[in-house]
Amino acid sequence: MPMIEVTLGTGRRPDQLRALITALTEATMTAIDAPKTSIRVILREVPRTHFAAGDQTLAERDNNA
Repeated sequence: MPMIEVTLGTGRRPDQLRALITALTEATMTAIDAPKTSIRVILREVPRTHFAAGDQTLAERDNNA
């Protein structure tokens, strides 16, 4: 049973998250011939103040853009 976990900053619309789930599911079906019903996708949304890269949070990047 393939399990795909994605962590991303908050702020995406529900339809964008839905599209991501579909794309990940389809890619997994194609790449490893997994049955759709066996694929699990978990999206974890993290507050933008709690997600950092290069010592800068996503919220800080948003404010500097």
